[in-house]
Order: sequence, then C-alpha cells, then structure tokens
Amino acid sequence: MTTVSEAILSRRSIRSFLDKPVPPDLISKIITQAARAPSGGNLQPWYVDIVTEDSHKRLLDLIQTKIASNPTGETKHYDFYPSDLPDKYTNRRRATGAGLYEAMGIAYDDKEARWDAMKLNWAFFGAPVGLFFSIDKFMGKNQWCHLGMLMQNISLLAIENGLATCMQEAWAVYSDTMHEFLNLPEERIFYCGMALGYEDKNAPVNKFITKRENITEFVSFID
Repeated sequence: MTTVSEAILSRRSIRSFLDKPVPPDLISKIITQAARAPSGGNLQPWYVDIVTEDSHKRLLDLIQTKIASNPTGETKHYDFYPSDLPDKYTNRRRATGAGLYEAMGIAYDDKEARWDAMKLNWAFFGAPVGLFFSIDKFMGKNQWCHLGMLMQNISLLAIENGLATCMQEAWAVYSDTMHEFLNLPEERIFYCGMALGYEDKNAPVNKFITKRENITEFVSFID
C-alpha cells in the first residue's frame, strides 16, 4: 500500500502517458474518495466533467481545429499568474520551462519545437482520460481553495492506484470552447483540466522533477 508520504513525494506532472484505458469504475472510485476533501461549511463547491473514449476523441478533434484557427486562444476568464510577478517567482517559472525543454531535447530558443510541445497539453499528453473542473461564479477564494484540495486528493489517489496525472490550466485558454463542449451553465466558470492515465516510464520528459525550496524560505516558527 502506498503511504501518504510516498504519494506526495512521488506526485509530479506527467507529460507522456501510455495508450492504455483506465477502467471507469476505478475513475469513479478515485473521485468518490477524493470528494472527502475539506470544504468549509461542507459546501462541496466543485464540479467534475470526465471525457473518455468517444467524447475524448471528439474533444481532441475539436480542439485541434480551434488551435489551427486561433492559436492564441480565446477570451481569458481568469489570469493564470499576477501581471507583475517578483523576480523570485519569475525565476522559478523560467527554470521549470528550461528544465522541461531540456528533458525533451528542445533548445530553449527553438520556438517551433516549444509550440509543438505546448500543443501536447491539448491532447492530454496521450492520456486516455481528461477531467475538467468548474465552479459557480459566485463562489469566493475560499471555495476555489477547496476545489484545489479535491484536485490534490485525486492526484494522490491516482498514484495509490498505479495511475498518474497532470493538472492543466492550459485548457482554460479555450474556456469558451470548453463551456460549450461540456454544456456548462452560464453561471459556471471553467477552471482547468487534468490528464489521467498510466505513466510512460520510458519517456524522458517524465524524468524531470521540479525543485522545491527549503522550508526556511517560507516557514516561520513563532516563539
């Protein structure tokens, strides 16, 4: 049995999956257990839409046409990052990007290859299952945190069950399309996607692990 510590320390964003189906009852089991995530007032403010098999193929075909006609994306429904990030955060982003491209054998200044790598987001990196998360627009920051806790639970339970995940805000670049495809009500805001499947352990990109800062950088013990 995988311990909580083992799941946390081994969780990372997997960017290459095997072409191997995930049993629907296993997906349901993971989400049922993940829904025990903390939720202030027990609001349980999350919504999850799942695409597999036929819906998976229909979405990938659709999104490829959107990318071809509108590569810069659609109207943003929220900002991925603050507009003026201090240097320490910007440096972390750049280091992550550089590390990923290096793991994939892509030169940092090769814009075409980087774009090809980016487009893999909208194919779930080959994963057979896509999870999509949304929340009612009237919900506040607290409830967005609770949605994140649900997603973290899913990613850890995936590891316990021999699966892997990649949380993907990239899908929000095409929020309008996702709203329509998932038939989300107007009062709902589309947040992001998550690739779910079996890791391709031979893929070089999956060897890349992001660095975490020493806790002295962000922890204070108050006497």
